[in-house]
Amino acid sequence: MTRTLSPTELAAEDGTLIIDVRGPGEYAAGHVPGALNLPLDSLPQLLDEVRAAAARRELVVVCAAGMRSATACAQLATAGIEARGLDGGTDAWRAAGLPVETAALPERNVWAMDRQVRFTAGSLVLIGLAGSLVTPWAALLSAGIAGGLVYSGVSNTCGMAVMLGKLPFNRPRPTALAPVREALQIA
Repeated sequence: MTRTLSPTELAAEDGTLIIDVRGPGEYAAGHVPGALNLPLDSLPQLLDEVRAAAARRELVVVCAAGMRSATACAQLATAGIEARGLDGGTDAWRAAGLPVETAALPERNVWAMDRQVRFTAGSLVLIGLAGSLVTPWAALLSAGIAGGLVYSGVSNTCGMAVMLGKLPFNRPRPTALAPVREALQIA
């Protein structure tokens, strides 16, 4: 079980290294001040740098609601790196009235993951409903998406977000990890 901090506890911390494991678009839309963006899928590539930084400073991992940060903390624990999560993620941070920083993505404007999921799910439901005018079997697409959304709500996971996160525009460019690698070496 991952140890967590409340938003107010993290805000009171000094000298803590905060790693945000969300995608670049989500990070750019608003993150805990001073957090480094290291998407969850890229974490294994920088384990050595994270290990070295965690030896110098306490490590806190953040995501939107806490699921991805718990996954990242488990991966770090497997690698022998101690880290804590932010209870409730940046959603709880914002709800506590704490400030967020935004980052510009000058080369592209990527929607936040929850917006991408809503758009994709809604589009697929509409396609299923329109297709049902041609064949009743098309309504199964809408039913499948509805079932997936219910499961997502109950389990607090989102398979669609995982799939969308693998699209090229949701992944950092290989050169985007270089500044994170440098920042971890300084941290």
